[in-house]
Amino acid sequence: MNLGLEVASGAIVAGTPILFAALGESFAESAGVVNLGTEGSMLVGALTAYAVAASSGNPWLGVLAGGLAGGLLSLLFAWFVLKRGSNQLASGLVILFLGLGLTSLFGVSYVSRDAPTLKVWDVPVLSSIPWIGDVFFKHDPLVYVAYALVPLTGWFLYRSRWGLLIRGVGERSEVVATYGHKVLFIQFASVVTGGFLAGVGGSHVSIAYANSWFENMIQGRGFVALAVVIFAARQPWKVAAGAYLFGAALALSPALQTRGYGTNQYLL
Repeated sequence: MNLGLEVASGAIVAGTPILFAALGESFAESAGVVNLGTEGSMLVGALTAYAVAASSGNPWLGVLAGGLAGGLLSLLFAWFVLKRGSNQLASGLVILFLGLGLTSLFGVSYVSRDAPTLKVWDVPVLSSIPWIGDVFFKHDPLVYVAYALVPLTGWFLYRSRWGLLIRGVGERSEVVATYGHKVLFIQFASVVTGGFLAGVGGSHVSIAYANSWFENMIQGRGFVALAVVIFAARQPWKVAAGAYLFGAALALSPALQTRGYGTNQYLL
């Protein structure tokens, strides 16, 4: 496989966890809440998914559990910020450190434990298309779920009534409240949805990308997701482009190293 093809294919896989988290954060930020705890939700999602998959033998059950774990941690964040009025940035960092501490504590026994993972599934017909098939259609199923989630998120936020309410809450919450809608409920739902998708993104890291669990395995992807959402102005297609661009940086380093070029992944 040539360098360009390897990096392009790797960008899709490496960018998928960031894409899930960034799409989730798009919901939260559209409702006027910035969740710096996204990294923590990804961490608990990664560990929970791996632990449940190892215990049940079903990786899809792990993905669901990982998403629920991420959503639960975001629910705690939402309670602090929306119900108790605490500072968003400070509370987000608290949630991040809580996620890091919990996964470091309970993840020790899973460091060397095997778990079933999501296998690569070639999409019939599409995977046989030269270059395009190798880049886009020879991946695990969660990658294809992320593909579908991009237009669905765009439609939901910018074409549906619920999306209008979410964006209305983020821009002029008093107007939404005047028309009898429950602003607090909409914000809670948006933040928890963001946490659920971040948890799914973390699940992808542990049971599809790395196929293992180790401490602090998310390594800043949650913060990258936050940055992607801000730079993309919460536009799902731009969010996807940013996520895959960062995925390309992650994929480029090992691709160069296998060809004898020493590079620093973090510099890229």
